[in-house]
Amino acid sequence: MNVILVIFDSLRKDCIETYGQPPWGKVNTPNLAKFAEESFILTRCYPESLPTLPVRRSIYTGKRVYPYHGETAHRGDFYIPGWNPIREDRTTISEMMQIYGYATALFTDIHHQFKPSKNFHRGFDEWHYIRGYEVDPYRTGPLPDKKVIDKWLPKEVQEKDAYYRYFFSQCFMNMYGIEKEEDYFIGQTMGKAIDWLKQNQDKENVFLTIESWSPHEPWFVPEYYRNMYTRGEKLPQQVLSLYSDLSNIPEEIIRSTQANYSGMVTMCDVWFGKLMETIKGLGMLDDTLIIVTSDHGHSIGDRGYMGKQGYPSAPEVYDIPLMIRHPDSSFGRGVENNMLIQNTDITATMLAIAGLRPIDIDPYIPTHGRAQPNHIERKLNDYPTADLHGRSFFKNIIEGNSKFRDHVTVAWGPAVTVIKGNWWLNCLVNGKGMVLYDMDSSNAFVNNIAADKPEIVKALFALAVEDAEGEIPDHLLKLADNEQTIPGCSELAAH
Repeated sequence: MNVILVIFDSLRKDCIETYGQPPWGKVNTPNLAKFAEESFILTRCYPESLPTLPVRRSIYTGKRVYPYHGETAHRGDFYIPGWNPIREDRTTISEMMQIYGYATALFTDIHHQFKPSKNFHRGFDEWHYIRGYEVDPYRTGPLPDKKVIDKWLPKEVQEKDAYYRYFFSQCFMNMYGIEKEEDYFIGQTMGKAIDWLKQNQDKENVFLTIESWSPHEPWFVPEYYRNMYTRGEKLPQQVLSLYSDLSNIPEEIIRSTQANYSGMVTMCDVWFGKLMETIKGLGMLDDTLIIVTSDHGHSIGDRGYMGKQGYPSAPEVYDIPLMIRHPDSSFGRGVENNMLIQNTDITATMLAIAGLRPIDIDPYIPTHGRAQPNHIERKLNDYPTADLHGRSFFKNIIEGNSKFRDHVTVAWGPAVTVIKGNWWLNCLVNGKGMVLYDMDSSNAFVNNIAADKPEIVKALFALAVEDAEGEIPDHLLKLADNEQTIPGCSELAAH
C-alpha cells in the first residue's frame, strides 16, 4: 500500500466546502469536496502544539511536543516553545517507512523546515525544498520601490508598523519571475511531487509527503482567483496578515484580504485536483492511502481580529480538517466521525492502516534504509516497538465509534487550550487568565463564563497539567509569568 500525506498550512477547515463556509461566504473547493466524498471525514481534529514547526514535529513522530522539555535556542533562528528540530531520540514516520522498504520523498516550500539546525527531511530518500516563500532570504534585490509598495499595501497597513514594509519587500523580491500559475509556490510544490510520482511508478511502495505552505500569507494570487471573491467590487490590494485588532482598519481592506485568502485556497484546491488526477491516471488510486490535513487556520476578521492567536484561542485557528481516503472503496465514503483526535494520532493511524508496526530506530545502529544501501541490514523483528503518544483511530472510523479521546490539550507557547465535550478552556500554563467557553451556547466564543464555572475550570486545567506529564516545567512557567497576555501569534511566531 502506498501512503501519501498532504499538509496545507493555514487552511481553515470552514473554507473547505465539505465542512461549511467562513463568515464571509463560500470558498470554492470542488476537488477537496470530491475527495471528501471518497473519504472518512474527521470533524473534531486538533493540533497538539502550535504553530508551524511544533505541529510538524508531532505529526512526523507521533509524539507530543508539549511541555517542551530540554529545548534550547539554536543559532540562525528565533526561539519559541516547540520551535526546535525533531529530537534525535525520536524516530520519524519517514525513517520507519524506509525500514519497511518504502521509497520516501518530501516536497515542501516551508522555509522554517530548512533553517539552520532543522532536520525535517530526515528519513526521506529524496527531498525538494522550493525556495522563496514569505521571508525566506532567497533574494537580496532589487527592492520594490514606493510605488509598488503603495499598490500592494494600503496606507492603513503601512502606518501600523514599519515591519510590514520590510516583510512585504522580502516577500515581493522572492516573487520576481513568477508569472504563470505553475510558477506560484503551490504549483511548484505540487508539480514536482506529481513529477516524482510519474518517475517512481516502478517502486513497490511509496511514502510521499507534500507540505504546501499555501494558503499561508503573503496572499499573492493570480488575479482570476482573487476576482472570484471580490464580487465585482473594486478593492485595494492587501496581501499581508495584520496580526492585530481590526477596529481601525476599513472594511474594504478586510474584504480584500478575505478575497485573496479565498482565492489562494481555491488555487490550492485546483492543484490538489491535479495531484489526484495523476494518482488516478497512474493506476495508483486503488492501492494508495491518502491523508489531507492542515496545521491550523487563520482569523481574517473573526471577532474583529486578523492573525493566529494562542490566547484567546478560537476554532477558526484550532479546528483543523482531516480527511482520509482508504484505497478499499468499501471503507468509509463520505462518512463523518466527530470523535476527539489530535494530529499525533495521524501517525499511528497511517501505520495501522498500512499494517505496519511503529518502530524505534537507534541512531547509532546502521539500518537498511534506502538512504544507506551499504549499511548492514537488520531484521524487522530486531527493531523495538515505538511508544507513540498518538493512537490509531482506524477501528473507530470503521465501526462508526466516536468514543476515542476524552479530551485534547493544545499548547501554544505558555498558553494551553483544553477541549472536552462542549467545554473550551484557554489560559496560561501558570493558571492565570482563565477563559472558558460553552461551545453549545450562542456567541460561544464571545462570552467568557470562567468566573461562573470554577469547578469546570479547575478540572480542565488539571488535564492540561496531566498532559504535561504531571508538572509544568519551570522554563514554561517563567514565560507565562512574564506575559500579561498572549496577544496572538507573536511577531516571531508569525514570521
